[in-house]
Amino acid sequence: MSKTAIYPGSFDPVTNGHIDIIQRGLSLFDKIIVAVLHNPGKKSLFSVEERLDMLTESLNQFSNIEVDSFAGLLVDYAADKKADAVLRGMRAVSDFEYEFQLALMNRRLNRNIQTVFLMTGLRWIFTSSSIIKEAASFNADISDMVPSYVYQKLKEKHGFSDNPK
Repeated sequence: MSKTAIYPGSFDPVTNGHIDIIQRGLSLFDKIIVAVLHNPGKKSLFSVEERLDMLTESLNQFSNIEVDSFAGLLVDYAADKKADAVLRGMRAVSDFEYEFQLALMNRRLNRNIQTVFLMTGLRWIFTSSSIIKEAASFNADISDMVPSYVYQKLKEKHGFSDNPK
């Protein structure tokens, strides 16, 4: 029986930490749907379409990945996609309380959708999209923290050349 997980997030932008979770998640699931949450109330650097493009390009080496976007309740989206689980990454204890609350609410809303947590690899434990965006806005060299295509898109968005600080 094929097992599918939804890996939801803002992915603004996708980082190597996200890629690490996806790659390791593929050892647990036959297919992962990487789903960008469309949240008009949240200020994003990249549009949903730009994030979908960056994810598609960054994940093109995987054949069992689908890139999509959604609005509304995650459990409804997961049920529509016939997913078995929600895949979530955690960097530190500070992530745990929020993720635990979300997992409990999702379980209350749909007991058939499980939540699977993976700890981020130690190499990526300090990274987040927010921190990377801030560093990139000052032309910092974040080239080893994001896929190369994403690095180029960040430089374009901020109007920087190939000479990071």
